[in-house]
Amino acid sequence: MSNLYLLHKPYRMLSQFTDPQGRATLADVIDVPGVYAAGRLDYDSEGLLLLSDDGSLIHRIAHPRHKQPKTYWVQVEGLIDDAALTALKSGVTLKDGPTLPAKARRMEAPDLAPRNPAIDPKRHPTTSWLELTLSEGRNRQVRRMTAHVGFPTLRLIRAAIGAWRLGELAPGEWRRETLHAPRGTTRARHSSQRKGPATGRKRP
Repeated sequence: MSNLYLLHKPYRMLSQFTDPQGRATLADVIDVPGVYAAGRLDYDSEGLLLLSDDGSLIHRIAHPRHKQPKTYWVQVEGLIDDAALTALKSGVTLKDGPTLPAKARRMEAPDLAPRNPAIDPKRHPTTSWLELTLSEGRNRQVRRMTAHVGFPTLRLIRAAIGAWRLGELAPGEWRRETLHAPRGTTRARHSSQRKGPATGRKRP
């Protein structure tokens, strides 16, 4: 059996356990020895981060070859229009080449805790939300894609990785899933063993 931890990474937190500059890290919210993140989430992004103590499982989740689709909730500046959504669905050409077609749709603002600090309504009086699902993972890809179609990203939350979803986890909370399969595979899972606190202790 393998343990998988689903964590809601808060805004302005690194996807690692130490930082010589003293910034917030995963050690501030999850006190489980021997776990590592499967992939990463930018310092200024929020949402689902998967961790495990099984190196083979981490590899299967994080490696681009396995193409785990990732779904994001994106708050952008302005009211995103049909032309922009069509471009995102078709794929746009960035500096490092064309993106693969994505799934994109408008959505209502998700029921999440306010970001701290909040987005300034005086600087950004009109915003809208979209759900964007990608099958590739380039550096800051979502932000670059929305900027390319004329709607800069203001807030970015990862809602799902493959079949794993953020659910009702608040920022800093986590839950454990036990995968009932030989270590190194991702078949057959039993969900939600326990839920961690929104503010955990630092690891020793």
